Amino acid sequence: MSDASKVAVPHVVRGRVHEPYGDDVIDYGGFVTPPLDLDELVWPRAEPGPAFDLPVDDIIGFLVAVGARLDLDTNEHLKHALECSLPFSGLGPRVLAQAYRGLPAVFERSSLEFQVDQEVGRAALDGWAEVVDPNGRVRRVRAFPPRLVHVLAGNTPGVTGITVARGALTKGVHLLKLPSNDLLTGTAILRTMAEVDPEHPVTQSFSCVYWRGGDTAIEGALYRAQFFDRLVAWGGDDAIRSALQYTAPGFDLVSFDPKVSISLLGREALASADAIAASARAAAVDVGLFNQEVCAASRFIYAEEWAEDGAEGDREALAEWCAALAAELAVERPYADAQVAPPPAEVRSEVEVLRAMEPDYEVFGTDDGSGLVILSDDPVGFHPVGKTVNVVRVPSLDDALEYVNVATQTVGIYPPSRAVDLRDRLAARGMQRVVPLGEVIDVVPGVPHDGFLPLHRFMRWLVDDC
Repeated sequence: MSDASKVAVPHVVRGRVHEPYGDDVIDYGGFVTPPLDLDELVWPRAEPGPAFDLPVDDIIGFLVAVGARLDLDTNEHLKHALECSLPFSGLGPRVLAQAYRGLPAVFERSSLEFQVDQEVGRAALDGWAEVVDPNGRVRRVRAFPPRLVHVLAGNTPGVTGITVARGALTKGVHLLKLPSNDLLTGTAILRTMAEVDPEHPVTQSFSCVYWRGGDTAIEGALYRAQFFDRLVAWGGDDAIRSALQYTAPGFDLVSFDPKVSISLLGREALASADAIAASARAAAVDVGLFNQEVCAASRFIYAEEWAEDGAEGDREALAEWCAALAAELAVERPYADAQVAPPPAEVRSEVEVLRAMEPDYEVFGTDDGSGLVILSDDPVGFHPVGKTVNVVRVPSLDDALEYVNVATQTVGIYPPSRAVDLRDRLAARGMQRVVPLGEVIDVVPGVPHDGFLPLHRFMRWLVDDC
C-alpha cells in the first residue's frame, strides 16, 4: 500500500479474507480495498447455497457461538474496526464503542428463536410444511432460502449486525455492500465467523466487499435475477432511487426507506414541575439517540399547550418545557454524547433568523451541538440535525395528525396511555411504529420493521400442490 495513512479495508469472500496489499489496490481517498473479482461474489443458480438444507437450530447454535466472540474488549477485529471507523462515522468514539458493545445482543439465542417463530415458522423454514386448504386438500409450503444483495447503512454498526443475523436465519447466500461510513463492521463480524468455523455453511454463505455506490459497471453486472433474488437496501433517498433502477422481473427491491421520526407530547406533560422534568428527559433520550444519526431519532415534537377549564393555552409552561429539554439534550447518555458536531451552516443561519422573530419563534439552547430547541406554531422548513429539534404547538394531538405521512417511522408518545386513541389514525396516515416517549431504542427483532416482517419478506415462498 503506497500510503500508510490510508485505512486498509479488507474484503471477506465466503470465509476467506482478502487484504489490500502493495500496488494492487483500489484507492478511494481515505481508504483502500482489494480489487473485486465479480465471479467470486455470486453463487451459480445451478448449485444450492451452502446452508440451504441446514437445520435452523444448527444455524442458531452457530450464531450464538459467534455472538459470544463479539466482545469489544477481547475481539481484535472489533477493536480495529472501532479505531479505524472513527474518521468515517458520524458517531463519536464513546457512542460508537457503546454501539459495538451492543452487537452480542443481536446474536442471543432468545432473540434469534423469536425472529424465526414470529416471522417465518420453523416448519416452513426447515422443509415443506403441510397445510390443509378450505377444501381439505393437503398442500405444502416452504420458505425457501433466498439469494440477496444487501446495501448497508452505516449510521450505526447494529444495522450490519442485524443484517448478518437475519441473513443467516434465512439459510440463503448474501453479498454485503459495505457503506463508506462503516467500512469495517461487516468484515469484523465475518472474520469472527471464520474464526469460529471457516468451513461452516453459514460462514461460506456470506461475502462482504466495498465499491462506490452507483458504480453501474459493478451494480449492472451483479444486480441481476440470474444471480440474486432481491436487493435489500438501506439508506437515503438517493440510494433507494438508485436501487430502484435495477428492479426487474425476478429481481425485487426490499427497501428500508429513509424515514423521519417524531414525538407527540400530551398536555399532561405540562401539568406539574415533575411532569415537565420527566417528559423533557424522555424526549431528550429520543432526540439524541445515536447523536440523532438514525431514522428513529425524533426531530419534531408536536406539543399540546396546557389548558385548564377551557382557558387559553399557557405558552409559558411550554416554553419552560422547551428550556428543560434543551438542558437535558446537553446531558451525556449511553447512546448520546453531551456535544456533537454542530448543525450545518445553513441550519445555523436559519436559526439565527428565527431568533430575531420572537414571539412567533423561540429558540432555546445553543447551536454548538449541545442541544437546540426551536418552539414554533408551524414546522420549520429545514431538516433538524446535530441534536436540533423543533417543538410545534398544536391545540390537541389530533391536530398533529396532519404532519404524519408515509415517511414517518416512529412516533414517541407522552403519556403512553394516549396511544390507544391515536394509533389507528396514525397508522392510516402512514406511521409504522408507536412507542412511549423515551423508549425509541427499545427495538426487538421479530416484530415489523418499517412496516413489514423482514425475514418473511426476504424468503422465497413456494408451494407444492402435488
